Amino acid sequence: MPKPKSFTAWLKTHADQHNAIGDLARDVSADPDWPSRKGRQGQLDYLEECGAIDRAIETLERAWTQYEAYRAAQSDA
Repeated sequence: MPKPKSFTAWLKTHADQHNAIGDLARDVSADPDWPSRKGRQGQLDYLEECGAIDRAIETLERAWTQYEAYRAAQSDA
């Protein structure tokens, strides 16, 4: 069974979507300072430090929920 993608790698696969998660994925892909290895809290902290709007933070939370569902499905496969 292949190892599940990291959150950042998983998120970047959504860059072609025309929704808030797609917008976040494109922003993350273009941000050389994105804290890929800092985990959920580190990424939330980063957005807050950058002055992100509440909607961006909510989108990150929603993306993490979807990512956790993806990881659970990977482990069940």
